[in-house]
This record gives sequence, C-alpha cells and structure tokens, in this order.
Amino acid sequence: MTEPNGHASTSWTRPKQVVIVGGSLGGLFTGVALKQHGYDTTILERTPTNLLENQGAGIVAGGDTLTFFERYDRCKRPVAVPAPRRMYLDQSGKVVQDMPLKGTMTSWDLCYYLLRANYDHQESGYCKMPGPQPGDGKIDYRYGCTVTDFQEQDGKIRVFYDKSDGSTESIVGDMLVGADGPSSRIRKILCPDVERKYAGYCVIRGTVPENEASEEAKKVFVERFTFFHAPGIQNLTYTIPGPDGAMEPGKRLLNFVWYTNFPEGEQELEEVMTDKDGKRRRLTIPPGMMRPEAWEMVKKRGRDRLPPQMSEMVEKTKQPFVQCITDVITPTNNFFNGKAVLIGDALAGFRPHTVASTSQAAFDVLMLIEYLETGNHAEFVRRTMEYARLVQQRGVRIGDRSQFEALPLQEYIDDRTMMSIPRQELEFPEWTQVRI
Repeated sequence: MTEPNGHASTSWTRPKQVVIVGGSLGGLFTGVALKQHGYDTTILERTPTNLLENQGAGIVAGGDTLTFFERYDRCKRPVAVPAPRRMYLDQSGKVVQDMPLKGTMTSWDLCYYLLRANYDHQESGYCKMPGPQPGDGKIDYRYGCTVTDFQEQDGKIRVFYDKSDGSTESIVGDMLVGADGPSSRIRKILCPDVERKYAGYCVIRGTVPENEASEEAKKVFVERFTFFHAPGIQNLTYTIPGPDGAMEPGKRLLNFVWYTNFPEGEQELEEVMTDKDGKRRRLTIPPGMMRPEAWEMVKKRGRDRLPPQMSEMVEKTKQPFVQCITDVITPTNNFFNGKAVLIGDALAGFRPHTVASTSQAAFDVLMLIEYLETGNHAEFVRRTMEYARLVQQRGVRIGDRSQFEALPLQEYIDDRTMMSIPRQELEFPEWTQVRI
C-alpha cells in the first residue's frame, strides 16, 4: 500500500465520487451531506440485510447533531424530546439535586430512519419520504459488503470488499471515508498498531414504554435527565422518542444507561458477555441475545444497588443489551494527502459518559463538507483531531472517576457540567493541538 501520510501523493483536487465505509449513523451523515452538495457516493455496509437492526438506544442530541438535522433533514419533523431539568437521586430514590438544563434527547432508530429517508428514500413510519432535488449527487447503498483492503491507484482509491454471497468485488472512488465505528476496518488498515482496549466496566441499556412506568418513576424520568452515582456504578435515565419516533406524552420511551464494573477475567464478565446461544461475545450482547441466567444476575445487581425507580426500569425492560466500554483513538487523520479520512467512532471512540459520540460524527461531517468545498485539508485535520483528542481524554477521565473512585456527589456533577460545555466554547490545550 502507498504510504498513507500523503507526502508522495499528487495535489488534492475536489472529488466527484466518494466511497463511504459504514452504513450506520456516521456513514449516513456523510452520505446525506455529500449527496446534497452534489457529490456521488457509495455506502458499503457489511450487514447482510438492507436495514440495520434497531439498537434500542437513546442518544443525547448535542448541538452538532441538531445542527446537522436542521441543515440536511428534508423530512422536517421533530428529532428530539426536551429535557429541561437535570436531577440526581440517592439510593433510596430521593432527589438530592435538581437544576435547570436545556437538554435534548433522541433515539438511534429515529436518527437512522431519517437519514435513510434522506439518503436513499427508505420508506418507514418515522417520516414522510422526501423526494430528490436538483443538484443532488448520485447515491448507491450496498449492504452485505465487508471491506478487506484498499489502495491508491492513479490518484484514486480502490476499495476491495467481500460480498455476503461469497464473491469479491472492488470499487474506485476519488476519496474514501472510514465511518465504520470503533472497531473500524479502515483504521486497522491505516493504523494497524492502534488497539481498542476494554476499560473494565460495561454499560447495560434498555427502554421501557412511558405508559408502563410507575408514577414514582415518571416523576423523575419524564422529560428529565436523571443520574445516580455509587461506587462502581453510574446510571442515567431520560425520555426518548417512542416507536416510529412518537413524541406524544405517553407514547415515548424511558431509556436507561447503567454503567457497572465487570473486571477483566472475572466470572461475572464471562457470564454477562456469553449470549443465549452460548457464544462468548467480545464487546456487545445485542438486544434479544442475553441469556436469562445472566439477565437475572444483572436484575439482582440492580435491586441491590440502584434507586428503586432505576431498578424498576431494569426489571421492566424487555430487550436489554450490553456493551463493553472501550477506549480507542487514531493518532492522525491525515492519510493519502486527504484522499482517505476517518470520522466519528472510527477516528476516536468516546466513552458514552461524554454524550458526544453522535455529535462527533455530525461535527466531523460538517468539517468534511467545509474541507471539500474549500480544499483546506489542514484545517479539517486540525479541527477534527483536536476535538477528538480533547473529548476522548475527558471521557477516560470522567469514566474512571465515576467507576473507580468514591468522590463527593458535587465532583460528579462538576464532571457532567464540564461535558455540557458547547463545542464552540471549548478551549484546546497544547497537547491536543495539531500542526501540519
């Protein structure tokens, strides 16, 4: 493969055809924005079905996420539920801190179907399908395509992939965007020494229909962003859109995010990460795949350690899933003189405590558009890398403080407040800064 730093490549020219690896939110952000700016795009998604399975996950809709949808969503429907207050509970369920907060909460499935409607006009109950508009670039969404390699050829990028039917194909583009998540194959090819490492704890997630929650739970979770901290535990619960993106009270979902420690090598980690088919999953147990015995163990942990309102959410969820918390960051985003870039989790996997992973992908794509429209590659690298370095490091710090230290509640509140600072107001210390 040609050296990826780009020093021997020809000078950059505005691309016409862009190959995007990854068909989840980051790849779709990229495809939607590029399409509306007139670029031709092909998305390669490894999942063998046209639609990704609903991840059942809530998302804090940060400023860059909302900016992206305001700018590029042609469906023009509400994307987030407001959360005007932030609360903290003690283990008895008593509210010990209540403060104003301008928060906005959405869901993975609503974002996904809005983006699919805008990219390749996928029909769903989430929105009215927008039609194509003059000036749109050509689109091509290919599923069942697992990228195996890529190389620079005559100033372009050829991407090789295996199809789910066993055949092998390749596609040539002027540019390659790696948007294939924290276990990115594109990053592995570009930076083979970069490892994704387990942080020593997991997040257990699930949702409960708003109308199935007790009145005690509704008081602290409906249109609230509610936290609980204890040694080795953090739980946050909030309201997200319901089925088909429903925003009406009573039709929404209460989404819980529960961090709990499972040290590497301990039997409990093996139990919780072994699915109902007996397969030891490396990082994720998807919805519907938890073993009943493992789920009973988790529910007991909730009854013993969580406030009753939060334990209720664990007891009532029907499709829980588990994700190992990991750390990964790429040392640079400067490859092939700008012909290959990484965005979102492929660039830096933020711990979920940052509530910034989706916003990172949106921000990176906004910067990508600016780069392609101006040709300023150095500015794209600088801004995406500095943001990635700062927030990834902060995620490690506040995650470790939450899970492995016993601190006064106010320190956890201060950590949360720090992560609520708008990106535009962040200061980037010297160690984050990039010079090209």
